[in-house]
Amino acid sequence: MKKTILLIASLLLMIGTSFAGGYNVGDKAADFKLENINGKYVSLSDFKDAKGFIVIFTTNHCPYAKAYEDRIIALNNKYAPKGYPVIAINPNNPELNGEDSFENMQVRAKEKRFNFPYLFDAKQTVYPEYGATRTPHVFILSKKGKDLIVEYIGAIDDNYDDPSAVKQKYVENAVNALLAGSKPEVTFTKAIGCSIH
Repeated sequence: MKKTILLIASLLLMIGTSFAGGYNVGDKAADFKLENINGKYVSLSDFKDAKGFIVIFTTNHCPYAKAYEDRIIALNNKYAPKGYPVIAINPNNPELNGEDSFENMQVRAKEKRFNFPYLFDAKQTVYPEYGATRTPHVFILSKKGKDLIVEYIGAIDDNYDDPSAVKQKYVENAVNALLAGSKPEVTFTKAIGCSIH
């Protein structure tokens, strides 16, 4: 009887873990269709010539996200022409913080002159599928035929507070490796930022 209970408990634990959500490096990522700040819907499949994507879950109000905005713009400037555009997604519920509303996304994007799609995960379905927990939280995907493979998950770099003090540019290093035809040396780091709500 005890063995049966233990077996059932361990099976339930395994099922619970498998439904916890979130990708690991090496997983196939699902495409999505979300509204951009211009009112048009965007999917990764729209980018026919892309070699991959720098998907960044970010938001309007979070000080960590704000600290990285210029660096996110710079990432898109550097890597979109090479086939790795930035796709930014706001995962937050604006009812919990009005600063994160769609209208405020439009204002923020205009103020900062975002040069990349800034999409709204209005139904909050994409961020749990990816396993994003913070803003900002990065998922680098590479195209392998029709599949999108997760190559890196984590932080943009190792110093949110001071860009001039950055020692490890995790996202740049990962994309550079992929562009050179190799795997990133660092594939996972802890995302530092505000909790998604």
